[in-house]
Amino acid sequence: MILSRYERMIARRYLLPGKGEAFIFLVASISLVAVMLGVAALVIVMSVMNGFRAELFDKIVGLNGHAVIQPIGGRGLPDWREIANQARATPGVTSALPLIEQPLAATYNGRAEAVLVRGMRIGDIRGNSTIRSKVLMGSLQSITPGSGRIAIGSRLAESLGAQVGSDISLFSPQGQTTPFGTVPRIVSYTVAAIFEIGVYDYDKAYIFMPIEDAQTLLLMGDAAGMVEINTVDPDKVGEILKPLGDKIGGRAVIADWRTMNAQLFEALAVERVAMFTVLSIIILVAVFNILSSLIMLVRAKTRDIAILRTMGATRGSMMRIFIVVGTTIGALGTVAGLVLGFIFLFYRQGVVNFVQLVTGQNLWDPSIRYLTELPSKTDPVEIIVIALMALVFSFLATLYPAWKAASTDPVQVLRYE
Repeated sequence: MILSRYERMIARRYLLPGKGEAFIFLVASISLVAVMLGVAALVIVMSVMNGFRAELFDKIVGLNGHAVIQPIGGRGLPDWREIANQARATPGVTSALPLIEQPLAATYNGRAEAVLVRGMRIGDIRGNSTIRSKVLMGSLQSITPGSGRIAIGSRLAESLGAQVGSDISLFSPQGQTTPFGTVPRIVSYTVAAIFEIGVYDYDKAYIFMPIEDAQTLLLMGDAAGMVEINTVDPDKVGEILKPLGDKIGGRAVIADWRTMNAQLFEALAVERVAMFTVLSIIILVAVFNILSSLIMLVRAKTRDIAILRTMGATRGSMMRIFIVVGTTIGALGTVAGLVLGFIFLFYRQGVVNFVQLVTGQNLWDPSIRYLTELPSKTDPVEIIVIALMALVFSFLATLYPAWKAASTDPVQVLRYE
């Protein structure tokens, strides 16, 4: 909107407090702060929700792959090599890794915990960035087939009271058959590394060991429990693996990450939309403050508007002046809200820790929140949408007061002056 020189001067004067107009300026300032808080709240919440989804996706998919090939009945895939080769030959598949996953029980010093034993080829364990970059103590290099060494999660180590070098026992129901029934196997392993992936359930349950040791523990021979698949595009995993599903039909089934975690990601998507809708109302309320402050400004400046009209100011000039005043308040509030939101996100974990210190409450329990830290991921497209929405709402709020100012009849106002 192009303003003439005198229109810019008048708009600037109306934005600054005049004599006897402190209350109007206070209302306008409150409007600016309200827009700022609304925009900041939207930026913070949407970034945290995006961070939740990104962190969960990276950690869950980074550990479990984009899809897994599981046997139909039975305890494993004896022909896993053939299936893995077929998977690697499928266009769009980047890797096919055999693994064994079995829930068992672990004990140490009289403490017992339910665990999830995962057997992988030692090269796959060391090459997995989700595991390799999260080792807190010990080393994955000392874990070799037949060494009796394993890696366990930090929460599991904490609950068992185990350290690197501790010997923990694993109970397997698959044992030797005797005349009195099946005798469970109890095998002792040495903790060689402790990792913290950042997902509470994984750090509380997972135990990694070479696949050969898992086959021996579970009496599986040379079979694998499943084959983990990674693709070039996780969002198109169904299309990519459809030809493979037709080849292995009858022997195994394919379950992708969307199927295995459907409820979790659907809940996050619904909550994300709901939070955006609810917090958008805050900006709408702030915009009504702009509307009320402009109405008060028009009423206070009625005489000035009438004088300007008699001096030749057009109705279009009056409308442009008040539209610019209201939109400027909204724009300043939007910019301030973006800055405040980014500052909060940068110091988000410190803010959480400070509030916990002041209130004495644990606001971020990993067992409830699933992740160990408050995540954040800012989407530039969403930031632009939020800023545009605040500006559009601010502009719409100025139309009625600007129209009222432009409709002022100078004859009626100045009749008795």
